[in-house]
Amino acid sequence: MAKNRSRRLRKKLHIEEFQEIGFSVKWRFAEGTSVENIDEFLDAFLEGVIEPNKMAFDGSGYLQWEGLICLQEIGRCTDEQRELVKKWLEDHKMQDVATSELFDIWWD
Repeated sequence: MAKNRSRRLRKKLHIEEFQEIGFSVKWRFAEGTSVENIDEFLDAFLEGVIEPNKMAFDGSGYLQWEGLICLQEIGRCTDEQRELVKKWLEDHKMQDVATSELFDIWWD
């Protein structure tokens, strides 16, 4: 049975028009990569593919990284954005690059 929820409640629950779809990503740096090179790479990653496409990245790691990518505003990432991130990482010689299928970042 469908429930009639107010706009305020839908926003609070992150459902319907407030649903946020994103994807997870992971990659690995080559053994021996310096901290300085990792920092430079992450700056290039954010400036090269994340920011220009109005996406946001939350992740962590050292040689092995994983994180979540979603939009900067409420909305849905697309398969094209997912493939764009994967291709960018592969083009920059990252190892073991993988992205998940799109999912609801609040409920999945």
